[in-house]
Amino acid sequence: MTRPPAAALFTALAAVSITIAGMVFAWSLRPPAPVAPVTAASSDELRCGSVACRVVDRAEVGQDVVEVLVGEGVGRIRTSGASGRNVFEVTIAESGAAVTDRSLECVAAEVAVCLVRGPVGEEVWGELLVRRGTAWTRAQLPYVADGAYLGLHDVDADGVADVVAVQRACGPEASCARRFAQVFSLVAAQPAVGCTAVVPAAEQLPGWPDVAPARAQLRPCGT
Repeated sequence: MTRPPAAALFTALAAVSITIAGMVFAWSLRPPAPVAPVTAASSDELRCGSVACRVVDRAEVGQDVVEVLVGEGVGRIRTSGASGRNVFEVTIAESGAAVTDRSLECVAAEVAVCLVRGPVGEEVWGELLVRRGTAWTRAQLPYVADGAYLGLHDVDADGVADVVAVQRACGPEASCARRFAQVFSLVAAQPAVGCTAVVPAAEQLPGWPDVAPARAQLRPCGT
């Protein structure tokens, strides 16, 4: 029997380990348990650390407005409109993620999904705010992508946005351009929908720069 080259075996094992780590994060996010929001009567009362929060990004989601606010190492997500007024913590900001005017992505639907993301070192961390009916809830732990992309796309065409995370197909100590897209569902029986084939560079992933693989382009992660 011919043994695979050591480099190929290392790459495969690294991809599997990345997949397992991502699934651990994703499993903790589905379905999110209701989280009691922090309430505030007015913008003047909303503080981010020792300073007043400032809005850095916003999106209209149906009849609601979702805003991302930051201060001194503290972030908030504020919702207002038909679903009422609520304020949630942005936990990735407390972990050092840089939250900017490009951090918020929302998809309006019967189950609406908003992703707040930001870089932490060479990774991108993100967390979700989900609206089911008229109630917004926040997931507890972040998604992590080490391939510089984290976004939303309804890959399995079920009407609910999925999380698309680009991962490196190499070991933690290696420097390479090989990438694959990992897809997580909020409503499927299993959180990991699948992974795309590894490509030589991120630019070759489906839909780049807004990575949007089709369901038929996915395979079980780690294969």
